Amino acid sequence: MSTSRTANLLVELFVEELPPKALKKLGESFATVLADGLKAQGLAAADAVVTPYASPRRLAVHVTGVADKAADQPVQHKLMPVAVGLNAEGQATPALLKKLGSLGLGAEAVAQLKKQPDGKAEALFLDTVKPGAELASGLQKALEEALARLPIPKVMTYQLQEGEGEGFQPGWTSVNFVRPAHGLVALHGEQVVPVSVLGLKAGRDTHGHRFEAKVSPVVLRDADSYAAQLAEEGAVIASFDARRAEIVAQLAAAAGRAGHHLQPIDDEALLDEVTALVERPNVLIGRFEEAFLAVPQECLILTMKANQKYFPLLDATPGKDGKLTHQFLVVSNIHPADPSAIIGGNERVVRPRLADAKFFFDQDRKKTLASRVPGLAKVVYHNKLGTQGERSERVRAIAHAIVKQLSLHTLPYTVDDKDHFEVLDSKAQEAALLAKTDLLTDMVGEFPELQGIMGGYYARHEGLRDGVAIAIEDHYKPRFAGDSLPRNHTGTVVALADKLETLVGLFGIGQLPTGDKDPFALRRHALGVIRILTEKDLPLSLPELLDAAAEPFGELIQNPTDALLGFFSDRLAVSLREQGYSAQEVDAVLALQPTRLGDVPRRLAAVRAFAALPEAEALAAANKRVSNILKKVEGEVEAQVDAALFKEPAEGALYEALQAVVPNAQAAFEQGDYTASLQALAVLRAPVDAFFDGVMVNADDAALKANRLGLLATLHAAMNRVADISRLAA
Repeated sequence: MSTSRTANLLVELFVEELPPKALKKLGESFATVLADGLKAQGLAAADAVVTPYASPRRLAVHVTGVADKAADQPVQHKLMPVAVGLNAEGQATPALLKKLGSLGLGAEAVAQLKKQPDGKAEALFLDTVKPGAELASGLQKALEEALARLPIPKVMTYQLQEGEGEGFQPGWTSVNFVRPAHGLVALHGEQVVPVSVLGLKAGRDTHGHRFEAKVSPVVLRDADSYAAQLAEEGAVIASFDARRAEIVAQLAAAAGRAGHHLQPIDDEALLDEVTALVERPNVLIGRFEEAFLAVPQECLILTMKANQKYFPLLDATPGKDGKLTHQFLVVSNIHPADPSAIIGGNERVVRPRLADAKFFFDQDRKKTLASRVPGLAKVVYHNKLGTQGERSERVRAIAHAIVKQLSLHTLPYTVDDKDHFEVLDSKAQEAALLAKTDLLTDMVGEFPELQGIMGGYYARHEGLRDGVAIAIEDHYKPRFAGDSLPRNHTGTVVALADKLETLVGLFGIGQLPTGDKDPFALRRHALGVIRILTEKDLPLSLPELLDAAAEPFGELIQNPTDALLGFFSDRLAVSLREQGYSAQEVDAVLALQPTRLGDVPRRLAAVRAFAALPEAEALAAANKRVSNILKKVEGEVEAQVDAALFKEPAEGALYEALQAVVPNAQAAFEQGDYTASLQALAVLRAPVDAFFDGVMVNADDAALKANRLGLLATLHAAMNRVADISRLAA
């Protein structure tokens, strides 16, 4: 009868301040790996509730229903074939005795062996019981595994303090960990579990807030009192999620106090980082001089977020478009009765930062963007691809080629639809020439994240054509998943040219992404091209774009169009599946290698509508059969049919159905109505089924066989204009 005791478990590692950008992942990993280790050893149930805790100075986990001893496990050992283990008299052979000895057993165990079938022969088996893990040893193993697998950004080496750890040798005993650790708690219910790690022995003492804890140390009563005792006695909100939620609530409340329609900037990464910096948040309102608002708000917001970890307050009044105000929110880690000193200190600290931004902005505007162009020749882009100046010239040439391709079509309406293509080309050339010049400005030198954005501001300051200023600002778009696209044709052309230049150049010198390594963000650039071409429905051929983008490089590169087409196809397939299209739908459309990506969404919609038809499954299967037949024929089968050679009624019926259907399907296809084009094929189901039921394609008569293959080739061409519907077959 089992005597194991079940109780909730709490493990905490108390450390010096952990890296804030890594804290959330560190806390989640510590809790998950430790709990998984207990479950794997049978000490915790699979459905045990695991609660992670992470604050600037602690990683902890609470696990429900942990046993002090895991249940014993029956184990069956396969020893060896009976013929090897027993001699003719049924006595144990030396080989069997040796095997039993390796298991710690003697000859007396022979009587316990079982003979069981094992393939064609019989083998000897021994049933034993593996004692369940004790909590102390099991937790020790799980804890060591949890620490070993922490996603530590950078490891520190430090020496243990005198008296710490077994076998301590002053000046010799060193530990490697993310930060020096100073305390370990392990409580099973109210009992301390005797484990040790990093030179620390487990106890029940932890520490609260550096300045505001009521007692020190905080002596934990049991595993379940951890969060409550830390909050009440230690002035610490131990849970990362609870602390984050508290900050969100306080930010909203403080914004309401600061003014009507004000709201803190929405930045999840900043919120996570600030949550990792404080143990007991206290949100306060700070202000700076309104004169600084003359500086572009992106600069002010970035310096407040990146350098000070403040939450700028934006005006959410309709029509204000989130305009920055002269107020900001500070998340303090202390709660003084009079917070004026904290507020004043933060206001004094932020002013020099804002003054620097104003200085950079004022200095940058003393030089035109055009005057900075020669300086790009001194900035190396890539040692095999030249300077930023040479790159700008290539982007200009690619932009010109894009406009030339666009001029063959009618563009959908946008803000500069009234411009002639000559004007569009002129704007694109100017924007491409100036797009990288803000890399040489003081502001972008200080804040690289503002490249493009500052170029747009400086272009407007100089009075450049608005389309050019917008294009300079937008030419990096989309910068990330979900980012907006360029706002006008000029920006679209330059953004495409810039991304294509990067992709073609780097692929052309063999700098391809490998595995999870993509130092030049080529996957992101490819997705940017895909989004621009598809979402703006541009009438451009991707192979032609890639060939045009390769020309300005001359002999610098090998033309990478074929490799890039495969790369784009892979990225497009992943993107479409993430949007909710099935693998079959995506495969059916991309199998035809559509060159105009703007068509892809309409083709997918058509495939989805077709797949819902009752005739779809049979037609997809028939199309697959036709494809297999045509693949087996040597040489290319031409879609030519001589009605005079028909022998079977089913041949004529299919031919007549095709004559009636194909013109309508073709007309819908040419008008871009892919759904109507595919759905027109539904009437072919009956004649196609009849054909395969009543006609032998591989006839002995060569002319008859060729004619029937020509009929199938005609059918195949008609069915696969929009997508390869054979890919829809089960």
